[in-house]
Amino acid sequence: MHPGDTITVVNDDTTAHTLTASDKSFDTGTIAPGKSATLTAPAKPGSYPYICTIHQFMHGTLTVS
Repeated sequence: MHPGDTITVVNDDTTAHTLTASDKSFDTGTIAPGKSATLTAPAKPGSYPYICTIHQFMHGTLTVS
């Protein structure tokens, strides 16, 4: 992923989710089952931890280089 890239997130689950950066640099809002959302990668390279705010045990890291 590069700074400023557009990212499409698809929710293939049967329940709603979010993709929310810990530092709030991106947040898709709620993505309904079977729907998608887009976000813009942060402008600064780095690692951006994120969670689903609905299911906080779901997490990952977006790497921008």
